[in-house]
Amino acid sequence: MKSKVKIQFLGAAGTVTGSKFYLETGEIKLLVDCGLFQGLKELREKNWENLPIDVKDLDYVLLTHGHLDHTGYLPKLFKQGFRGEILASPPSLEIARIILMDTAKIQEEEAEKANKEEYTKHHPALPLYTIEDVEKTLELFRSVEVGKWIDLDEKISFRFRSAGHILGACFLELKLGDKTFLFSGDLGREEDLLLSAPEPPEWADYLILESTYGNRLHPEENIEEIFIRNIMEVIESKSILLIASFAVERLQLLSYILWKLFKKNRIPDIPVYLDSPMGIDVTHLFSQYSTYHKIPPSEFKAMKQHFELVSSYKRTWEIIDEKRPRIVIAGSGMLTGGRILTYLKQFIDQMDTRIILSGFQAEGTRGRQIEDGAYEIRIHGKYYPVKARVEKISSLSAHADQRELINWCRHIKNIPEQTFLVHGEKQTMDAFRVKLESEFNWNIQIPELNQFYELNI
Repeated sequence: MKSKVKIQFLGAAGTVTGSKFYLETGEIKLLVDCGLFQGLKELREKNWENLPIDVKDLDYVLLTHGHLDHTGYLPKLFKQGFRGEILASPPSLEIARIILMDTAKIQEEEAEKANKEEYTKHHPALPLYTIEDVEKTLELFRSVEVGKWIDLDEKISFRFRSAGHILGACFLELKLGDKTFLFSGDLGREEDLLLSAPEPPEWADYLILESTYGNRLHPEENIEEIFIRNIMEVIESKSILLIASFAVERLQLLSYILWKLFKKNRIPDIPVYLDSPMGIDVTHLFSQYSTYHKIPPSEFKAMKQHFELVSSYKRTWEIIDEKRPRIVIAGSGMLTGGRILTYLKQFIDQMDTRIILSGFQAEGTRGRQIEDGAYEIRIHGKYYPVKARVEKISSLSAHADQRELINWCRHIKNIPEQTFLVHGEKQTMDAFRVKLESEFNWNIQIPELNQFYELNI
C-alpha cells in the first residue's frame, strides 16, 4: 500500500501573499514558508486567525527566503505553540530577523498611536505580535548550507538551491518517500544587476510554482533615463524625489543604479538619503554575505559611503525641512508603512514632488491606489490630496516574468504528476495555467485557500 502525504494551501492560494504550505505524512509535519497576508483588508484580517492545523505538532518550518509574505507569520506560529526548528539559508534567516523585528516594532508603535489619537475601531488596538514574541521565535532559527541535502527523517530529506530574487533566496527540493516535491519559492530574474539567475531545477513529481507575473512580460524600460529625467526636474524646481522601495534587494539595487549614474557623470552630485532603518540593516548584510551577490566588495563599500544612511527619525525631519533638491529612497515599497509615509504626508500634495514606485503594488495598498490614479490617499486616519507626479517602474521586479518562469520549468526532466500554481492573483494564475498547458501539457491545479490534496508518495 502506497503512503500518502497531505498538502494544504494555507496561504498564497488565489492571492500573492501569505505563503504557507502544510505537509503531513505519518512521520512528519512541516510548513514550507510562513508568511503574512498583505494588501486587501479581508486578507490582512486572516493574520489574526489561528491556523487550521495542530501547530504544536509541527516539526519544522522550511523558509525559501526572508520576505514578510513568506516569514511574517512566524511569531504568531510561536504564540500558537510551535517549538520546532525554522530552517533556511544564513542570509534568509538574517533578513527574516530584521524584517520580523521591524514589523513588531511598527505594530507596537501603530497600536500605541491608534490608541492615543483614537482613530481605531478596536479598543484598545493591539499589535499582531510584539518584539518579545519575535525574540522568542528567533531562538528556533537554524541555518543550513545551500545545495546540501539535509535528512529530516529516514525517508525524508531536502535541499535548498539558489533562486535569485533576493539575498539568500532559494527554491526547495523536498524528498518524501520516492517522490520529489519542488517548491519554487519566489524565482528571480535571468539577468539581474545584483544576483545570479536561479539555478535550474532537475526533477519534480509535484511542482508548487509561483506565478506573480505569470501572465505578463516585464516591459523594456530605460531605467537610467527615467531616473535622470526625474532628478533633473527636482533640481530645476528645488524639490524632492521620493523613491518608494522595498528594503530587501530593491533598495540596494536602486542605490547601485544611482551610484553607477554618479560614477558616469550622468547626474549631478545631489544628496541621496537612504531613509530605511531596515533597508540599511539589509545593506550591511550585502557586505557580510558578499558571495551571495555579484557586486565586488570594494564597489559596494564605495557606494555605501557615497550616500547618507539615515537611521534616526530626527534626521528624517531635518531632510524634510531642507530647501535644496534631494533624493530620498524610503520604505515601504507599497506605501503600507515605514518612513515613506512621513514624507508623503509632507509632499504628496505638492505638484513639484516626484514619486517613483519601484515595484509591484498589491491590491488594497496605497501604492496600488496612487498607481491607479487615486486623487487622495488616507494615512493615519487623514486624507491627503495626490498632486505629486507619480511614475511606476515595472522592469526592476525581483520576480521572474512569464517567459523566465517557463524557461526555468523547461529544465525539469520529467513531467510532474501535478503542478500547483500559487502566489499570484486569480486572473494571472488562470492565464499562466493556459500558457503552461499549451507549452508542456502538464496537469495543473489552482488551489483555493485552505484546500488540501492527498498525494501518493
